[in-house]
Amino acid sequence: MGQNLLNELCRIVGEDNIRTNEPMSKHTTFRIGGPARYFVMPMNVEELSQVIASCRAYGTPFFVLGHGSNILVGDKGIEGVVIQLYKNFDKYSIKGNIVKAQAGAMLNKLGQDIKDAGLTGFEFASGIPGTLGGAVMMNAGAYGGEMKDIVKSVSLMDYDGNLVEKTGKEMDFSYRHSIIEDENYIVLGATLELEKGDIQTISDKMMELAVARKTKQPLEFPSAGSTFKRPEGYFAGKLIMDAGLAGYSVGDACVSEKHCGFVINKGNASAEDVLNLIEDVKNSVYEKFGVELSPEVRLVGDF
Repeated sequence: MGQNLLNELCRIVGEDNIRTNEPMSKHTTFRIGGPARYFVMPMNVEELSQVIASCRAYGTPFFVLGHGSNILVGDKGIEGVVIQLYKNFDKYSIKGNIVKAQAGAMLNKLGQDIKDAGLTGFEFASGIPGTLGGAVMMNAGAYGGEMKDIVKSVSLMDYDGNLVEKTGKEMDFSYRHSIIEDENYIVLGATLELEKGDIQTISDKMMELAVARKTKQPLEFPSAGSTFKRPEGYFAGKLIMDAGLAGYSVGDACVSEKHCGFVINKGNASAEDVLNLIEDVKNSVYEKFGVELSPEVRLVGDF
């Protein structure tokens, strides 16, 4: 990797759409992360395909980024190419009860327009601070709803640049999991099937969930959302609280006192701080209750 790859990437996306040594702290909801060697913002599917082909030709690893929620980037950054699909892949359309959206569409903006169209079923997702692509990849869920309930089909690209269409059933959705994790696919977009509903009722439900989030979650601090997966038969946040870890800190990484399932960045937390805190929490919960917690947040880059 070097000047030849940089020249090739500039040829594909243009110099205005590529940055070198870009701080990932600017592109994650945790506000943590060292520099990405190359940060590339393709404008369309064709450019995306060419960027991936170039990375593979040069033997350079790449990571596809949405809004940067649910990830922790290492302090040493990412020694490769970060491909951002957030701002240039955010188009969507609503016809009848069918929503077709690109991977970079923000869930909150999409949710408002779905509400205005009088469609119900998306309320649970409308307050999640991420993109549709990320939500599909991890089968995001909240307040009793999951993406698998509303995804009719998903548009994908494999690492050879081939376009693939999968039905919701073929996505193998389960708790915080989809086929994306098991195979080399990139989410380009999805088709959602919703139901007609009353706009005022939908709006009231969205407001109710927004109040619940604001009341129960530490939205005033940078975080990656829920830090741990829900262990079968338990709630991670309650286990952590019962272990006496509310407010426990390592550097500026802290277990939220508002919701112990969240690790927050109080200001200048490093990825190492967060990792050490996660390890301390896991060990303490296991020692006290015999329950093993698994991080929901994805670790990316060099630590």
